[in-house]
Amino acid sequence: MEIRVLGPLSADVNGGSIVPTASKPRQILALLAFYPGRVVPVPTLMEEIWGTELPQSAMTTLQTYILQVRRRLGTAMGPDEPGSAKDVLATRHGGYLLQIPPDCVDVHRYEQWVGMGQSALEAGDDEKASTAFRSALAMWNGPALVDVRVGPVLEIEVLRLEESRLGTVERRIDADLRLGRHTELIAELTDLIARHPQHEGLHSQAMVALYRSGRQATALDVYRRLRARLIEELGVEPSPQLQRLHQAMLAVDPALDLLSGRRRSSTFDLYAV
Repeated sequence: MEIRVLGPLSADVNGGSIVPTASKPRQILALLAFYPGRVVPVPTLMEEIWGTELPQSAMTTLQTYILQVRRRLGTAMGPDEPGSAKDVLATRHGGYLLQIPPDCVDVHRYEQWVGMGQSALEAGDDEKASTAFRSALAMWNGPALVDVRVGPVLEIEVLRLEESRLGTVERRIDADLRLGRHTELIAELTDLIARHPQHEGLHSQAMVALYRSGRQATALDVYRRLRARLIEELGVEPSPQLQRLHQAMLAVDPALDLLSGRRRSSTFDLYAV
């Protein structure tokens, strides 16, 4: 079985899709996919589907949805497959579980790549970190579960994944900056700060990439526009780290140069106390 949630939901068995067309069974399959080999309690499944307003027939309806997923699973498995759909989508006391290895779900492979990238980053191996983070990000095919109507439980998972995705982008860019790839990062960072107009970490990376590419005035303009936006929209000044980065650029601080900077510091924390 191969399940993907980092983009549109897909679940294939022997080349055949088992994703239900109906909305609520799709939610059930997506939620179970986040916890392969683990029992998902019935109350959690019900909360995902109905929130706090459960219908009187909630248990019966949930069982019907499980049956619909099992039928699609059984059809895809075929008569010659060892075991049955009930073995794969199993009933347990108090809940249900998808009895598959975690590696069958893309989100778990993504998190493995992220872990490898973080370990390499902490060890000072920027090339390996950049490669691992790129492999993790390459697994995404759009927003998580973009074609699934998510309830309160899946919404939390989707938000967590989107935050993780953005954090992975930041760490990959940090590794690339330390590898001297500042010029080739400018276009990507220009797009990122346009899509995340209040994100100080991405703005600091854009400033450093521009500064190291000989575009000091443009780097300072990125700070000026961010500061104006933060004051106008939130009534706050940029963080002390970003203010110190700005001052360092005005002073042409040698610590901003690629060879002088502390190797394992993130760009945003370069001027942290």
